[in-house]
Amino acid sequence: MVPLAVISLKNVRFEYPGRHLALEDVSLEVAEGERVALIGPNGAGKSTLLHLMAALDFPRTGEVIVAGRKVERKGAAEARKQVGFLFQDPDDQVFMPSVWEDVAFGPLNMGLPEEEVRCRVEKALEDSGASHLSKRVPQNLSLGEKKRVAVAGLLSMSPPVLLLDEPTANLDPQGRRDLLNILAGLKQSMVIATHDLALAFELADRAVVLNKKVLFDGSFHELVKMPEVLKEANLELPSFSRLMMMYRQHVGADFEPPLTVEEAFELLKDHRS
Repeated sequence: MVPLAVISLKNVRFEYPGRHLALEDVSLEVAEGERVALIGPNGAGKSTLLHLMAALDFPRTGEVIVAGRKVERKGAAEARKQVGFLFQDPDDQVFMPSVWEDVAFGPLNMGLPEEEVRCRVEKALEDSGASHLSKRVPQNLSLGEKKRVAVAGLLSMSPPVLLLDEPTANLDPQGRRDLLNILAGLKQSMVIATHDLALAFELADRAVVLNKKVLFDGSFHELVKMPEVLKEANLELPSFSRLMMMYRQHVGADFEPPLTVEEAFELLKDHRS
């Protein structure tokens, strides 16, 4: 059975004031349960595309369909209930006096009973690794902690789709790893905007390379064998992938370029044996 599309875009074009073109003739679908990485350089239109999916902006031409309904200004509020949007800067969405109140804000505004709100908040905090922060003041948290709280706020709303805009931007290595582990354990469909291929390899099932228009849509194993696409999008493979491709050429081996450090390690073990 083919999974249903939770988000569809058909021939979407978007311009900012002054006729600045951000997206041109973009068509793609995100299936239920799928994790898609929107990859491209700064200015490629990744954030703009997420905003359209979240009904925060609207295309000049073309259609955006969320949960089977065309997104229009009149019904935008209903479309927004289907998605959880993680902004690059958590200060844009973490604003209440305490972490608990912040995570509870969405469910309370949905008019849910007090007990259900409590259960949702506790589960969201647990799933995001932020239970120990519940009584803290969000403004006093580190960037990594604020990101966890922002994720918890999304999860408390139980959206079927998460839209993540550069989720690990500006995090230190440990904070990046912690957030990746949290996101990897979630069940929702995801669209992840990033220029970090290592992150995309780890979190997503499918790559959509964007530079105002779609340059590539397919598997990561196909993408890493297309240097012309990577060059056009100003993308660089992670260092371990580049190392293994150099190694493959040096020893005359025949294997697919690895997408994770673990894959690279297994290839080295197999070759040695």
